[in-house]
Amino acid sequence: MRLSTKAQGSKTMIDRLYQQGASKVVFPRSPKGLTGVMLNTSGGVTGGDCFDNSAHVGAGTHLCLTTQACERAYRASTGQIGHIRTKLTVAEDASLWWLPQETLLFDGCALERRLTCDLAPGARALIVEPVCFGRIAMGETRVTGQIADKIAVTRAGRPLVHDAWGLRGDMTAQLTRTAIGGGAAAMVSLTYVAPDAEVQLAPLRALLPETGGASMIASDALVLRLLAPTGFDLRATLLPILDHLTDGHLPLCWRL
Repeated sequence: MRLSTKAQGSKTMIDRLYQQGASKVVFPRSPKGLTGVMLNTSGGVTGGDCFDNSAHVGAGTHLCLTTQACERAYRASTGQIGHIRTKLTVAEDASLWWLPQETLLFDGCALERRLTCDLAPGARALIVEPVCFGRIAMGETRVTGQIADKIAVTRAGRPLVHDAWGLRGDMTAQLTRTAIGGGAAAMVSLTYVAPDAEVQLAPLRALLPETGGASMIASDALVLRLLAPTGFDLRATLLPILDHLTDGHLPLCWRL
C-alpha cells in the first residue's frame, strides 16, 4: 500500500493511493483530518509473506493510520520468515498518528518488522506498536518462535529514536525473567513527537502502572514502554493514554 495526502483548504485529502494484493485501506468519515483503516485480507502473516506499506503526509495535513483488527503472525515453516516493512514521511506542519491495533504472535511464528518515520521540521507524530505474545484466553500460554522488531524515527534525516528488540526460541520463558519481561505477555512501544511533549510527560506517567515508564529524549519527543500480564490489561492502560494524546479522537475500530 502506498498513500500520500494533500491539503485542500482546511481539509486533508488523498493525493495518491496504490494498493495491491492482500493489503488494502479504507477511509471512514473522521472528525479530524483523514483516517485510513488498513486491512490484511489474507487474515495474517506467515513465513514467506512480505508486506510493504508507505505513507507520505503532505504539508499542513493530518493522517491517522490504524488497522481494522489485530494483525496475526501465524506459525511459519522452518526457515521461512514473514516481513512487514513500513516507511512513513511527514512534511512540515503535518501530523501523523500511526495507531495499529495489537500484533498477536502465535506459537511458531517468525516475523521481522521494520518501521521508519522521517519528520520534517515542525512535523508531529504519534507512533504506537502493541504486541501480544500468545492467546491466553484460548489457553495458548507458551509461545515459541522468533520476532525482530525495529522502529527508527528521524528528523530531517538525523536520528531521533532507534528502538530495536527481538526474541527467539521459547519467548514465554524469556519473558518470565525479571530483567526482560517479569512475566509479561503483552507490551507496547510509543513515541510522541510534538511541541507539547514535555507537558504531556507527567499526565502520561500518572496513567502508567509500575510496569511502564515514559521519558523525554529531546525537548519535543518522548518515548513510553509498557508491559502487561495480558492483552486485556495492556489495552485497559493503553486506551486512556491514546485518548489523552489524541484528544478523544481515537479511531472507533479501537473500541469494537
